[in-house]
Amino acid sequence: MELLNNLGMGLGVALSATNVFYCFLGALLGTLVGVIPGIGVLTAISMLFPLTFTLGPTTALIMLGGIWYGTTYGGSTASILLNIPGTPANAVTCLDGYPMAQQGRGGVALFMTTVASFFGASVGVILLMLFSPVIAGYALKFGSAEYFSLMLMGLVAASTISEGSAVKGLAMVALGICFGLVGMDTQSASARFTFGSLGLLDGISLIALAMGVFGVAEVIMSIRRVNATAIDRESVSLRAIKPTRDDMRRSWFPMIRGASMGSFFGTLPGTGPSIAAFLSYAVEKRIAKEPERFGKGAIEGIMAPEAANNAADQTAFIPTLSLGVPGSATMALMLGALMIHGIAPGPTLITSQPELFWGLIMSFWVGNVILLILNIPLIGIWVRMLLIPYHILFPAVLLFICIGAYSTTFNALTVWQVFFFGAVGYAMRIFGFPGAPLLLGFVLGPLMEEHFRRAMVLSRGSFATFFERPVSGTIMAITGAILIWGVWTSYKLSKRREVYAQDV
Repeated sequence: MELLNNLGMGLGVALSATNVFYCFLGALLGTLVGVIPGIGVLTAISMLFPLTFTLGPTTALIMLGGIWYGTTYGGSTASILLNIPGTPANAVTCLDGYPMAQQGRGGVALFMTTVASFFGASVGVILLMLFSPVIAGYALKFGSAEYFSLMLMGLVAASTISEGSAVKGLAMVALGICFGLVGMDTQSASARFTFGSLGLLDGISLIALAMGVFGVAEVIMSIRRVNATAIDRESVSLRAIKPTRDDMRRSWFPMIRGASMGSFFGTLPGTGPSIAAFLSYAVEKRIAKEPERFGKGAIEGIMAPEAANNAADQTAFIPTLSLGVPGSATMALMLGALMIHGIAPGPTLITSQPELFWGLIMSFWVGNVILLILNIPLIGIWVRMLLIPYHILFPAVLLFICIGAYSTTFNALTVWQVFFFGAVGYAMRIFGFPGAPLLLGFVLGPLMEEHFRRAMVLSRGSFATFFERPVSGTIMAITGAILIWGVWTSYKLSKRREVYAQDV
């Protein structure tokens, strides 16, 4: 009964005219920013943050929250249509979303990602309402050993993301880790692999790497083979967005699994939607009966990660509001908005500011309904981007990439990083090396190193700490099972190929 009373109170706050307006404004701005490659949610919130100073704390958080999850909605558009991730969390959507667009099913892909985003966000909000204290308590139990185990599991699973040789996938993971080590060591403050450049002390930009490997490389590869006039105009009509029965049948369980993983990883500081999206894709490919479909336009390859990253967006507020522990730079801005208004986040926030807490949660429902209504009519407009002549479209894309990269650091070196990784991505395409494991290794590598060193200090150099702690030991056991399963599957596949070659 108390929960129902709280939900009713929160719904009353969220449905006030002022809060609905600012929720709509935040969702709209977030969607538009997400469509532009490289701008990202952090840049958008940083630029619009001063606008919230004159608003009440609840209204300010509602608007910032709309920008936060609206950007993830919009980020899938550029991933699917142009093979350029609007945000790092949408990078994995490129793997199957872009092939669907090339097959004339871009409208279906955009419609289904909208459905997956709404479903994942809804699951995240439900868990936020029901289990916020419980999930926050579990998140507190995660120490450095548990985080290292999670990161290791992610890197092992990365080999299942790649298409083709697992050795090439693991090589890209290792290369990604090497790129992630560039910059200042967080513990010793010594410069690593900067070659005397002050601009590299902060490390290589994730935005630059993602846009270079996926975006610029695609532009280079497409120069001689894209012909916009050959696109069937029927494939970009509103009637073409209707999914088939097979699409619907294949989508339900990936959405459920993706939303579950995203809800869990969203509560863990330092992980968030990007890691949730990559791991959910890896799981779907591993358990699929036809894994060879992935990377060629499998509907599961967009439903699971989109549900995961949107669920993670919602549950990321659990440690931020309940514990006062921001899991990312974006959540740190959310905390800043609270503190500017004189509100201290933490375990007492729910009881001391119930209208703010429950009003914000119920605004997530309002915001996601707004995004669902807003995005479906826009699908036809976004897909018509494919009809723009190539010589006009892609120079504009490169311009947006440069603007987005520069706006993240206001340093020209970031733009040069984009073109460097564009050349790296082009070489990877030529020699058949996958890009997704490179990005995952870049994200997870530095985090894994940090938690490994911290765990070693706390255990006084004992490696047993990763197996003695119950949660860490369980994750390590799962990692071992994934590794054994992967080796066994590869062995059986090689045997089948040998038998087929002999028969031929």
